[in-house]
Amino acid sequence: MGDEKISLKNISMRDAFFMNLYEIAREDPHVMVLSADMGAPALDRFRRDFGNRFINVGIAEHNMIAVATGLANEGKKVYTYAIAPFITSRCHEFTKVDASLMKTPLTLIGVGAGFGYEDSGPTHHTTEDISIMRALPGLEILSPSDSVIAGKCARYTYNSQHPCYLRLERQKVPLIYGDDEDVNQGFAELRKGSDLAIVSTGNMVHRALDVASKVGNLDVGVIDLYRPKQISPEFVQALSQYKRVVSLEEHLLAGGLGSIVAEAICDNRLPTQLKRIGINDKYIYKYGRDALHRAAGIDEQSVIAAVQNF
Repeated sequence: MGDEKISLKNISMRDAFFMNLYEIAREDPHVMVLSADMGAPALDRFRRDFGNRFINVGIAEHNMIAVATGLANEGKKVYTYAIAPFITSRCHEFTKVDASLMKTPLTLIGVGAGFGYEDSGPTHHTTEDISIMRALPGLEILSPSDSVIAGKCARYTYNSQHPCYLRLERQKVPLIYGDDEDVNQGFAELRKGSDLAIVSTGNMVHRALDVASKVGNLDVGVIDLYRPKQISPEFVQALSQYKRVVSLEEHLLAGGLGSIVAEAICDNRLPTQLKRIGINDKYIYKYGRDALHRAAGIDEQSVIAAVQNF
């Protein structure tokens, strides 16, 4: 386990997840992975050692959900894997009927959340997944910000008795957490502040931390909501410590993280002002993530300005 923790510094969230899932699969012969014509370095070992428990369904994401449901109903612990826009939008009706409605405990793994497939255009951007997936009753969303949390999501989803959607950043990102973080908490206050807090999820947590350290005239806290559908009393308590809160996401504002935070504030009657920063009701035709972020107004300088003017 010690060597594995060291290696997390140099691997993606996806590979951290599959490394941990491999160890679980060694314990439980019922663990299966279905892929929609997608690979991963860490998945190669799973396919090599547990070949009869790996199925490549081809470019047929919706059919993959149906096959996974049948296997899960026969006692298998099934993980489905595809790029994030296809396993969410393309499969939505199948996920609703087969996973959500039937309460099937399978896990959907989407890689390339947000602008992860930056040069592939809006068809391959995933800027509405939180919105559409959180509308499905009983389905949980996991949105890790580093490889430590992503790795821990393997055991968490394995133990889950309900369907889960795991949204993963495509690129490698710096580590934030130590191995003692408990995913069951659902969030972490990474930095305490006295003026305002930035709430973020996924890869944008790194931007929130950078912005918090560069807004010199303000003492800014940062909260990572890595289980964005589960709003705990502890998360509400953390919000209540701030008079001003900023939500930051690489996602459309409609129904995303900002909406979740707004609902938490309103439903609990918190005397907290909220500023939402995200993508405002548009598709963006740019190449490169930096250009996409500038066009969306979620680049570092734009976020710093928005926080300072709040």
